[in-house]
Amino acid sequence: MTRATGIVTLLMLTLSVFLGVVTRSRRSTRRLPRFVVVGLHRNVSLMVLIFLALHVATTVIDSYTSISLLDAFVPFLSQYRTEWLGLGTIASDVLVVLVLTSLMRERIGYRTWKVLHWLSYACWPVAVLHAWGTGTDPGVAWGRWIGYGCVAAIGTTVLWRLVIAARPDPADTLAP
Repeated sequence: MTRATGIVTLLMLTLSVFLGVVTRSRRSTRRLPRFVVVGLHRNVSLMVLIFLALHVATTVIDSYTSISLLDAFVPFLSQYRTEWLGLGTIASDVLVVLVLTSLMRERIGYRTWKVLHWLSYACWPVAVLHAWGTGTDPGVAWGRWIGYGCVAAIGTTVLWRLVIAARPDPADTLAP
């Protein structure tokens, strides 16, 4: 169960980051308006938190290793694969901060929220490193391909975002 929830969490986190980058581009189509992408991003992010909670709970409950609840929230305390589990703890803590501040966005202000939300660009690669270092699945072909697919998806999306950021938005140009 721990492995399954970890894989699902990584896949959904990848989808959430993908949707966040697409949302930030401020581009939309008739088939997929921006408000749909924003709503999907929010809902997927909340689902990530649910699967993350399941992943942490099953890790703490599992008797295969001795990981306490404190180990799950304070980085680098666990004796089990200390560095890799610590990275997962950092990613988890950052993700919780991202979701909580997103839910409180109106109270903390857009500017503060935006600064904190930039942490998502650090959270995702740390989560990928955690998966590759702690999990057993990267040792098998399908596990590696899941990781490669996640990296390719986000790498391509960020590259696309950088390319379109350099172009002017067609909505901003005035017709003669």
